[in-house]
Amino acid sequence: MEANVKPSGLNKFIDHTLLKAAATKDEIKQLCDEARENSFMSVCVNPSYVALSHKYLKDCDVKVCTVAGFPLGATTTNTKVIEAKEAVENGAEEVDMVINVGALKSGDWDYVKTDIESVAKAVQPRALLKVIIETCLLTDDEKVRVCDICKKIGVDFVKTSTGFSTGGATVADVALMRKTVGSEIGVKASGGVKDAASAKAMIEAGANRLGTSSGIAIVSGSSGTSSY
Repeated sequence: MEANVKPSGLNKFIDHTLLKAAATKDEIKQLCDEARENSFMSVCVNPSYVALSHKYLKDCDVKVCTVAGFPLGATTTNTKVIEAKEAVENGAEEVDMVINVGALKSGDWDYVKTDIESVAKAVQPRALLKVIIETCLLTDDEKVRVCDICKKIGVDFVKTSTGFSTGGATVADVALMRKTVGSEIGVKASGGVKDAASAKAMIEAGANRLGTSSGIAIVSGSSGTSSY
């Protein structure tokens, strides 16, 4: 077993996350310190903290992840592209973008596809692209269709949730997403993954990345309190 993998192995699934609006520089440093100490896969921070996180983590293998079009997905495609490009220039190695849920619910699938594809072209292959589909707002048919679009575009992950809407990840949604995309791309479960039991359930359903602010609780076997 590699030295940087915890006995449970769960640490290498975790994007250690702090996306709340009031997050301070000290809290971001603590997040990065915790990620380093526990060898988490990444920290996930808001775009304004990408450069700072990159500075804190530049001498270790913890990646810097950020978000684009977050949390509503309702910004223009060009805005998402600019946001994602700037994040990569500032040191982000992974970008989690939110789809335009309103366009999807309106049946404008061409817009949804172009929105995702434009951000993919902007960041790949310099950074991984994860696409947040906000499963709590979609029907199963819509989840399948948008995951199929993501698979055809060639994004790196599909992701369940922002953690800021009406619900988070469910085992059923993770299983449906994995069934749809197959083994070709990753599935990230986010929102409500707060302890080792819920983390393992998501992994067993097909997730190979977990977005959570309860990373310490997960690897220590205690219970987290955050909703993300």
